[in-house]
Amino acid sequence: MPSSEPYEIPFTGVRLRVDSIKSYDELVNALFADIGAKPIPIDDFSKITDDWKSYERQVESHVGESGFILFTVFDHGRWIKKAGVDRKALRVILGNPLIAITMMRHDVSAGLFAPVELLVLEEEGRGSSITYVKPSSLMVVEPDPPLLAAAQELDRKLAALVAKAAATP
Repeated sequence: MPSSEPYEIPFTGVRLRVDSIKSYDELVNALFADIGAKPIPIDDFSKITDDWKSYERQVESHVGESGFILFTVFDHGRWIKKAGVDRKALRVILGNPLIAITMMRHDVSAGLFAPVELLVLEEEGRGSSITYVKPSSLMVVEPDPPLLAAAQELDRKLAALVAKAAATP
């Protein structure tokens, strides 16, 4: 019988930061130009159909050029002002269930880190930045080559999106 006592599974996450000379607003706009500016709750797709092929079509109809969809945002900048921190900070939750399933097929617990998150920050006097944790460093905690390969593909797609958004025109 399984124990109700928690046990630790240590792992090391890898945080990445990409700086941009773009203003905070320019960076947010560039990101939303790709993934969409109107959040679509991840559960909305499952309400539409029970059939996988129809589900895939529904998801694909909302995917941005990078392969991601905006699910939700948390505007930390709005509430941290009340504590005296005057800085723009937006947490962006994005993903794609069709990408997530490539990992969750191998380990459903990979869903703990899917969808992924970005933090867009206004940098005082020097543009903006995007910080995120490399998905494969969170999802693959034990040797699992198929899971690792799928998670590394997500790493590449996310890095490409961030680089594109942060790049100057």
